[in-house]
Amino acid sequence: MTAFTLSDLARIVTERAGSPPSESYTAKLLEGGASRTAKKFGEEAVEAVIAATTGDRAGLVAESADVLYHLLVMLHGADVPLEEVLAELERRTGRSGLEEKASRKQ
Repeated sequence: MTAFTLSDLARIVTERAGSPPSESYTAKLLEGGASRTAKKFGEEAVEAVIAATTGDRAGLVAESADVLYHLLVMLHGADVPLEEVLAELERRTGRSGLEEKASRKQ
């Protein structure tokens, strides 16, 4: 088991976001704005889905890492801290997923 966490990755994304785009892929993505970061996140999510549905375990691991990274870049660009997302997940754990989903506004 690794000690590396999503919080570690979020910190790295924040650090690299401050670099010049010529030196940082993270900064280059963020330079493209919300549409660029969302598009990359979506592309990686689709690739993860393909890996999952084709039984490509190694691909799913790799694409899932890409999904998590690009999600954190997208959140950073939208000024949404990971802690806010984690707090929302924590809030939802007090009831079943079916109850939580039913409570959402349609």
